[in-house]
Amino acid sequence: MRRLELDFQPRRTALCAWVLLGVCAALLAGAIVLAHTIEKQQADLAQQLETFERQLGKRPEHSTSLTPAQSREQTEKLAQMRSVSQQLQRPWERLFDMLEALPQDDVALLTLTPDARKGQVRISAEARDLEAMLTFHKRLEASGELRDVSLLNHEVMAKQAEHPVQFNLSATWEIGNAHP
Repeated sequence: MRRLELDFQPRRTALCAWVLLGVCAALLAGAIVLAHTIEKQQADLAQQLETFERQLGKRPEHSTSLTPAQSREQTEKLAQMRSVSQQLQRPWERLFDMLEALPQDDVALLTLTPDARKGQVRISAEARDLEAMLTFHKRLEASGELRDVSLLNHEVMAKQAEHPVQFNLSATWEIGNAHP
């Protein structure tokens, strides 16, 4: 049987471990100093570039930096301008031409509410009867401008003599073959 050696006192760290720790600390300190030096050189070169660009007239003399509030306000205004521009670029004429070209002997358009941002249009109309409403719905589905035509609600006007039907439709407004 082998003899068992129990050592309850920790061994002392070897000298090579302390040396390795010292070398690593020195390398880390050197890397930090080198990174700081490179960063300072980069800032100096950027300053020189800005000076040369001003001399050549490629950069304005006084460039004002915006505060966070001004930057946020400018971003909001830019988003509003893009939204308006997107709405103006929609093919409004094609939508109106398509709706005007549909036979509307038995259907009267009451309101047309386009939402260019979402690419949807809501149509409120009144039909002579349920059959005329369904025919109008099918014609809209068959058109090239609208897709996903859905009947939102309808109401038969029982108090009126001919019992017309008021209804609301929702549809996705296409631009050519692509969805906005």
